[in-house]
Amino acid sequence: MQILMIEDNHSVCEMMAMFFKKEKWQYDFAYDGIEAEEKFNADPHKWDIILLDLNLPKKDGMQVAADIRRVSPTVPLIMLTARDTESDQVLGLEIGADDYVTKPFSTITLIARIKALYRRTHLNKLEDVHDAENDDTFDIQTKHFKMNTKTREVFLYDKPVNDLTPKEFDLLKTLASKPRQVFTRSQLLQLVWDYEYYGDERTVDAHIKKLRQKLEDIGPQVIKTVWGVGYKFDDEGND
Repeated sequence: MQILMIEDNHSVCEMMAMFFKKEKWQYDFAYDGIEAEEKFNADPHKWDIILLDLNLPKKDGMQVAADIRRVSPTVPLIMLTARDTESDQVLGLEIGADDYVTKPFSTITLIARIKALYRRTHLNKLEDVHDAENDDTFDIQTKHFKMNTKTREVFLYDKPVNDLTPKEFDLLKTLASKPRQVFTRSQLLQLVWDYEYYGDERTVDAHIKKLRQKLEDIGPQVIKTVWGVGYKFDDEGND
């Protein structure tokens, strides 16, 4: 695994380096926003995971996250934030982070989050390679929706749904694979993020909000809120 950690606290970087070495991961550090973008842009396809602190010198972490997402909509990104307000965390997720960890963080928790995100992302890549590259069949189809999980093509109301992040795609796939079934936030954390006990349910809400925005550009909303329970996919009544 190749990790780029963007963090201005050298002590934190030194501590994480010991854990990265223990896991036998390759890693590099950037200590401010400008250096981070230079290292990322030099080879965007090199990195398997980006760890990004929001409080950075020279260039704010939120702007760095937005710039990274413009270059690569799919690189897995975990925010590290000392900002403990819900608005900052949700904003970071809406910009395109796949997950966030609040500082001061447990190293064990961060390593577990990295492994979970990498495992899900890598599994998707292996499935894509295993299946035929030009497979034009759709393995999830409902009244107004169809998805090819191999080529990662999505159509809603016969219009393509583009620029989905890996987590948005996985979330949509999970919901659409069982239309009208209600999923709780805890279930979605386990199924999509691959963790259950230390996940924050606001992560789900932020991704649902961003996914809905992309779907609303195409037609009537198909992700419905079941108040007090969770979310479901339902396009049956959308004519």
